[in-house]
Amino acid sequence: MSEETHTPETVTAALIVIGEEILSGRTIDTNTPYIAAQLGRAGIALREVRVVADIEAEIADAVNALRQRYSYVFTTGGIGPTHDDVTTDAIGLAFNVPVAINDEAVEAMRLQYRPEDLTPTRLRMARIPEGAALIHNAVSRAPGYMIENVIVMAGIPAVMQVMLDEVFPRLAKGRSLKACAVRVNAAESDVATPLAALQAAYADVQMGSYPFVEHRRYGTYLVLRSVDDQRLGEALEALWGIIGEHGFTASQVEES
Repeated sequence: MSEETHTPETVTAALIVIGEEILSGRTIDTNTPYIAAQLGRAGIALREVRVVADIEAEIADAVNALRQRYSYVFTTGGIGPTHDDVTTDAIGLAFNVPVAINDEAVEAMRLQYRPEDLTPTRLRMARIPEGAALIHNAVSRAPGYMIENVIVMAGIPAVMQVMLDEVFPRLAKGRSLKACAVRVNAAESDVATPLAALQAAYADVQMGSYPFVEHRRYGTYLVLRSVDDQRLGEALEALWGIIGEHGFTASQVEES
């Protein structure tokens, strides 16, 4: 369990992205933004993301460090049929449990493969740590799994997404984080001091500034986030007051 005391507002998560292809730049990680957005809508705050090589001990170390700190740990990648898919062995190492071919996983894979096609290589995807509950996969049938607070998913985006959908009902949820954004036509350095004062006044509202350049002019997106609609509205109203006081031109924009 996590070291934090979790209220419904503070369900937290970490994500471990596993794979040499991510670290080498060969593959662009599209899973992280998808998972972050889905967790945010469910009221689960993603606090940390780590990218780890396909090295069993390093994956296990990351899992053990993060599962003590957060409500949930999600992993993506490394549960396929090849020699460098070592995530399942790493999970077994992290939890100190044996890994073996799981009969329920094999039955699920029979929906995709003929008996003669369930080769020893493919059956590597049916290896599950003892005590884990399967996460079914309607795309390719090879399952992911959940063991205690660790959710192990495929790295292929389409497969990961159906696994995430399948596991969501099992998870505790918090209050959804709402956001609003204002585009200010001023450099980030010009808005930094008044924004810091606003943050001090509304410590319970997350505030971020994101600079941009457009037509050789500097601007800043100011984003406010909170689980409390009233406090978010109050902070936004105060922000508009600051914008007016400093003579900035600004407009509110959509923020997902």
